[in-house]
Amino acid sequence: MENVIVIRYGELYLKGKNRAFFERLLIKNIKYKLKKFDCELEVGRSRYLVKNYAPVQENEIIAALGTVFGIHSMSIAVCVPNDYETLEKHVISTAPASGTFRVSVNRGDKRYPINSITLSAKLGEAILRANSNLSVDLHNPRNTVWVDVRENGTAYIYCKIIDGLGGMPVGSAGRGLLLLSGGIDSPVAGYMMAKRGMSFDVLHFHSYPYTSEQAKNKVMKLASILKDYCGKIRMYSISATKIQEAIHKCCSDSYMITILRRFMMRLAEKTAQKLECGCIINGESLGQVASQTLESITVTNDTVKTMPVFRPLIGMDKQEIINISEKMGTYETSILPYEDCCTVFLPESPVTRPTIAKTKEEENKILNYNELLSEAFDNLELVKIF
Repeated sequence: MENVIVIRYGELYLKGKNRAFFERLLIKNIKYKLKKFDCELEVGRSRYLVKNYAPVQENEIIAALGTVFGIHSMSIAVCVPNDYETLEKHVISTAPASGTFRVSVNRGDKRYPINSITLSAKLGEAILRANSNLSVDLHNPRNTVWVDVRENGTAYIYCKIIDGLGGMPVGSAGRGLLLLSGGIDSPVAGYMMAKRGMSFDVLHFHSYPYTSEQAKNKVMKLASILKDYCGKIRMYSISATKIQEAIHKCCSDSYMITILRRFMMRLAEKTAQKLECGCIINGESLGQVASQTLESITVTNDTVKTMPVFRPLIGMDKQEIINISEKMGTYETSILPYEDCCTVFLPESPVTRPTIAKTKEEENKILNYNELLSEAFDNLELVKIF
């Protein structure tokens, strides 16, 4: 008998002949998370095992694996030979002391001489003989004893399935550029794209001296938390101060946010091209604020010509976004009261239904528009690599 942690993947099953590519990435990401532990990873057919680890590190290992996209579920199990006598002995010792139960068998090795239904019944009967305080409930049991019979002459026996993050292995869907503002939404947007396999760099716009050093540190902390889920992150920043001052001086108040966001999207596209990113990612949610109406999104999107802009939160309400933020551990940092550049020179009544024609008319009031754009991009700063 050996204590192991069983790792299962889910969506990768659908990848057909390309599955090996996704499995290699998932294994690489798992090994990266396990490198600080003294343990072994054994790769089997549709199951991976963490073996030879110190029992005191079990919970830490589970927590580390819980940040790996592509893992569907995990179980702490005993690995035993799959002959019937050994299975019976260990399901009896694994079964609960009282209450209702069922035995659920997965026969991964179809050559095994007893089929799943018969094996479940035989093992359940053995448990009942050994403990009269138990009763069988096949439909709504309080406890389930799982028996996973594998192809290598072993079986895994366990009583709990721990959900993983699901999704696809990070690195399998290219690299994007995440616009990270410091609020609740943008870190969640990065998390959701990482769940689909995308890695990314981060771009933050600041407005020193109108925004503080604490605001920058807040964004750095958010990027550091995202790294736990998304792997290596390079964080860049661009100053929007002169751009915002020009907008404030030259343009109608109601269009200030719209024009600022068009500046940002142009700079984001140029940055993404420089960093060889294939898309821009932001945290917009339809209708959440004035700059996220259908018309506003259309106007800001008009500036991006060479790549898609992904908005993974577009159909979510605020509470759904907050729930994910709390789950991933960014919420408490996101609500720290430090301004981002979008709160600087904030108009009382921003336009909610801008048009491209009217927005361009307002932009044309900034006579040195292209110079401001070039100067901001030329001062693109690598803040930190996480």
